[in-house]
Amino acid sequence: MSEQHRALLDAARSGDRAAFGQLVRYHKSSLYRFVRRYVGNPEDAYDLLQETFVSAWLALARFEPERSLATWLHTIALNKCRDHGRRRAVRRRLSLLFFTSERALSQAQPDDWTESGDRQLSLRRHRLDAAIAALPGKYKEPLLLTLVSGMTHRQAARQLGLTTKAVQMRIQRAKQKLSEALAEPEIISAPPEPPETPAPAG
Repeated sequence: MSEQHRALLDAARSGDRAAFGQLVRYHKSSLYRFVRRYVGNPEDAYDLLQETFVSAWLALARFEPERSLATWLHTIALNKCRDHGRRRAVRRRLSLLFFTSERALSQAQPDDWTESGDRQLSLRRHRLDAAIAALPGKYKEPLLLTLVSGMTHRQAARQLGLTTKAVQMRIQRAKQKLSEALAEPEIISAPPEPPETPAPAG
């Protein structure tokens, strides 16, 4: 941590909102990329990012300066994402109780963070986001912490309470699942044709 970053952190821990705002500007891009890949929805990701920084501000006085601020913020963001996933699962179960049918896919939300105006690139990115968001948490979390947040395998292992080998294996499995998902030409494929019934003999 640079001396300037440490000075901002010390000031923020003392209640300086302007200093905390500078820390937010420094960390928000990497945190947004992590959260967005986790939940697969830009609007939800923005809301969760706001929740992450609000929680960080409220708990900042208890933060130990010897720790990595980036790692601490990612821990908060990860917990927000997990809570979001649990809430979404509850809402899904409730909706199945009250509605007989649901839309298979929601309309893709506009991506304010996509710099390219190319529609094909945007669609491919939405598809990748959806595939990553659909991964089980045990595969998604080490993948995002290393590839998106830039942690080493050892740092991700400490963050998740795993061994480095387990992190490596889960990342490899996540990549395999993504390759399989993105190889499909359609998200929902047609059901297979039933086998023909042989005509009775004689």
